[in-house]
Amino acid sequence: MIIGHGGNKKDLAKTLGCTINDIIDMSSNLNPLGPPETIEKVICENLVKIKSLPEPDAVTMRKGFARFHGLDVNNVIAGNGTTWFIYTLPMALGSKKVLILGPTYSDYKDACLMHNIRFQHCHTKASDEFDPDIDQMSQMAQEADTVFICNPNNPTGSIISKEKLEYLISKHEKTVFIIDESYLPFAEQANDTSLVLNTDYKNLIVLSSMSKIFRIPGLRTGFLSATKGLVEKIMTYYQPWSINALAQAVINHIFSHPDRIEPFYQKTRDYIKTEKHHFLNRLKSVQGIRLFRSNTYFILGCLSDQTSSNKFCRRIGQHRILIRDCSNFLGLSDQYVRFSLKERDINERLADLIKQVL
Repeated sequence: MIIGHGGNKKDLAKTLGCTINDIIDMSSNLNPLGPPETIEKVICENLVKIKSLPEPDAVTMRKGFARFHGLDVNNVIAGNGTTWFIYTLPMALGSKKVLILGPTYSDYKDACLMHNIRFQHCHTKASDEFDPDIDQMSQMAQEADTVFICNPNNPTGSIISKEKLEYLISKHEKTVFIIDESYLPFAEQANDTSLVLNTDYKNLIVLSSMSKIFRIPGLRTGFLSATKGLVEKIMTYYQPWSINALAQAVINHIFSHPDRIEPFYQKTRDYIKTEKHHFLNRLKSVQGIRLFRSNTYFILGCLSDQTSSNKFCRRIGQHRILIRDCSNFLGLSDQYVRFSLKERDINERLADLIKQVL
C-alpha cells in the first residue's frame, strides 16, 4: 500500500502543534462544494439501521444506479468503494500480465502486487501534457490481458476521449480494459466521455465512484458496470454485506431523487471551471513552477530543479495548508506536487503562498 495518500492531516497537525480542524486539506481529491445538504440528515435519520444487517448484495443501490444510467441491473455491481473492485478484479479476471497507464493512482499497481501478478506501466510524458500516446498503448496492450486506465487520470488531470478508448477496446478484444471513471463527473465533457452505457463490449469494465463527487469517502461506495458475463465472473468473489447500512441508505436516497443529480454535477463543474480559471490566472506570471492542464479540480505542478516537492510541501504546510507531494507516484520525480481546489479565499491564500515560497 502506498505511503502518503492525500489527507494526512493528523501528522501535519502534530508537527505544527495544532488541531486537525486547523489544517486546510488541499491534498485529498474531494468535491470542494461538499456533499448535498440532505446527506447529513439522511444519515441521522437512518442511524437505527446499524442495528440490523444491510442488504447482502445492496440490490436497491444497484437498481438505483442502473435506473439512473439506463442499464439492466444485471450489468451492475455495488461495491465498498471502487477500491474493493481494484483489488478484486485482477484475481477475479485471472490476470497474468497487467498494463497500467501512468503516472497514476498506486492502487492499480498494489492490487497486482497483492496477487503476485506481473505488471508494467505505459508512462505519459510532461512534454506531452501527460496526454497518452494511443499507438504506444495499443502496442503494449498486445502483450497484456488486463489494462487499467484512470480517466480522467489522477494526479495529472488528463483525459482520453471516448473515441480513442473505444479504438483500443475494439482492437484488443482479448484484453480486458478497466476504465476508472471516479473523477469523470467533475469534467465538463463527462457525458461525452463516459463508457458506463457501453456494456456491449465483452472486454470492458467501468468503475464509478460516489465518494469523490458527493464527498462521502468515509461511506465507501462505488459501482462496477460490465457485460452480464463479466459481472457473473466477478460476483464469484463478492462478499455479502460488504456495504454498510448507512452507506446504502445515503446512496438509495441520492438515486431516489434522480432529478437532483445532474444539476448537482453541473453546479460542481461550473464552480470548478470558475475557481480553476481564477487560481491559474493568479499564478500565470509566477516563476519556478509549471502547472499542467487539468480536466478536474486538482492541478499537477512541476517545480524547478532548485526546489524539491518535500521541501515545498513542508513550507506550504507551515501555514497549515496540506498539499500533495507526488514524488511517490511512479513516473514522477521529487519535483511534482498536486493541489485540490477549495473555496475562493482558500485558493487565493494558496496561490499567494506559492508565490511567497518560490
